[in-house]
Amino acid sequence: MKLIGLCRLGRDAEIRYAGDGTPVASLVGAWNYGRKDGEGKQPSQWGEFSLWGERAEKLAPYLLKGQQVYLIAGDAHVETFEKRDGGQGVKLTGRVESLEFGERPKGADGAAAPRQAAAPAARPEIGRASCRERV
Repeated sequence: MKLIGLCRLGRDAEIRYAGDGTPVASLVGAWNYGRKDGEGKQPSQWGEFSLWGERAEKLAPYLLKGQQVYLIAGDAHVETFEKRDGGQGVKLTGRVESLEFGERPKGADGAAAPRQAAAPAARPEIGRASCRERV
């Protein structure tokens, strides 16, 4: 089963590495559904998803709490878990197949909050003299 939709991330992506060194980013997001109640609140469903490989490492610095993303998750299924209060909850889980960024999170003043920029990869500089010497 596939899950396709627009969600808002509930926390920053967490990167970890599988036993073979493959990067895996854990994403937690919420989807709103249904109608708003009398207080203006809309029900939501939380999900936990994993993003694997080089994409996980490259996108993790930009996958921040509040970021809206459109994702397609394969192998989507429902898992049950025990809540802190002892009750039982359900969450969606799956593996991210495709991900696109939506609008940026809003800051306290209502303006779009700046994205966290990823540090550029260090690349050795090769000057013209060194290139000529190698030829």
